[in-house]
Amino acid sequence: MTSAPLKGSDRIEVGPLADGTGTDPSVRPSSTRRRGRSAPYWFLVPTLTLFAAFTVVPIGYAVWLSLHKVQVKGIGLGKGARSEVWNGFGNYADVLNNSEFGHSVLRAFGYGLIVIPTMLGLALVFALMLDTPKARSAPFARLMIFLPYAVPGIIAALMWGFLYLPAVSPFYYLLDKFGLPEPDLFNGGNLYLSFANIAVWGGTGFNMIVIYTALRAIPQEIYEAARIDGASNVRIALSVKIPIVMPSLVLTFFFSVIATLQVFTEPMALKPLTNNLQSTWSPLMAIYDSAFLKSDIYGASATAVVLALATFVLSFTLLRISDRYTREDRA
Repeated sequence: MTSAPLKGSDRIEVGPLADGTGTDPSVRPSSTRRRGRSAPYWFLVPTLTLFAAFTVVPIGYAVWLSLHKVQVKGIGLGKGARSEVWNGFGNYADVLNNSEFGHSVLRAFGYGLIVIPTMLGLALVFALMLDTPKARSAPFARLMIFLPYAVPGIIAALMWGFLYLPAVSPFYYLLDKFGLPEPDLFNGGNLYLSFANIAVWGGTGFNMIVIYTALRAIPQEIYEAARIDGASNVRIALSVKIPIVMPSLVLTFFFSVIATLQVFTEPMALKPLTNNLQSTWSPLMAIYDSAFLKSDIYGASATAVVLALATFVLSFTLLRISDRYTREDRA
């Protein structure tokens, strides 16, 4: 006696048993597939949690502080004498009208005009030299150029700071022995050169590695075709290598611009060594001065937000300009 076939509504989806000996009607393949598709997102939970806790929340709190201020009643003593009240965009108006902050931004731009071309120019030259076929001891030279980047910024700033002091610097000793003029590296325009030297010494190696890595990714067949056409190594570097690694140069340029606006370690470390350095020399120093020396965390938060927005707008504008020229060159 044969049984009638099951209808579509009567069929039961089954899945494999855990021990692999049969099937378990309670496990549906569709639910297993759904769990499999959601598994990668669970691996993102720790990263997203840390990102939210240490990036999103602090940024939101800074924005919230920038919209408030402290209201003092009477002489400011006693319970309830100081209260936090809404200030709207008042702190932002104060920042934009603050001449000291404007001067610090101009000083940062002047510092960047020295650092960025010098650092990226040296990084490109070193990368091209290391990429030549006749380069000797390239791994050792690459390590020596990159090594200053591994030195913490505060240590590098203090080391160079003492080398700038006439009383302890061996450079000034040699200048005195040979009767040569001894410049004051902590005064006037020389102060920019002193800071720029530290940044170039520490940042050239990183940018060189980025450019050198891009050069090593270029197929050798392109070089061979250029040599067959009679191109010299200099011609290959100017007409082949530099145009191909231009995206890497743009990337390092953006990093350098952001680092210029955020310069803090060098002037802050050298400030105790001279009386010619203002406490608001750079934008970040102005923020530090407001928050920790003047105890105005609300104004400091507004300054930080303004600086972050300016950095974002500048980077986005430069990126758009670079992208437009890249598309025109490809066309």
